[in-house]
Amino acid sequence: MSEFITWEQMSELEQAQATYWDMYKDAYGVRPRSVDTSTWTLEQFNSVFEVLGDVIKREAELRQLAQHKASHAFEQRVLEVLACGAKDRAMALRWIHEAEGTNGDDEFLCWTLGLPYQYFRKAA
Repeated sequence: MSEFITWEQMSELEQAQATYWDMYKDAYGVRPRSVDTSTWTLEQFNSVFEVLGDVIKREAELRQLAQHKASHAFEQRVLEVLACGAKDRAMALRWIHEAEGTNGDDEFLCWTLGLPYQYFRKAA
């Protein structure tokens, strides 16, 4: 069984391979499959890192826009549920949880509706 090696113990190419693995996941949401980086040079990695960086940035912007739209739609939904008879926001949230099947789990509701992570967390 091989022992775990630290980042500092890795060669620059090993570090680049690990970075590629993570950046690809950040860019496309899955780990790269059938990509053999064993013959890549640092220059090739750096070239791919630029492309992946652009994809990551674009995806982050799109995700932020989608979350903003989802937040607006959610707040409209809360108002509609209040208009339908919920006594207060807490009751409206319970009804929405029930409708979505999220069992009162706020983070699951965030994921289900595309809301930003920790949308319901109260400021300290």
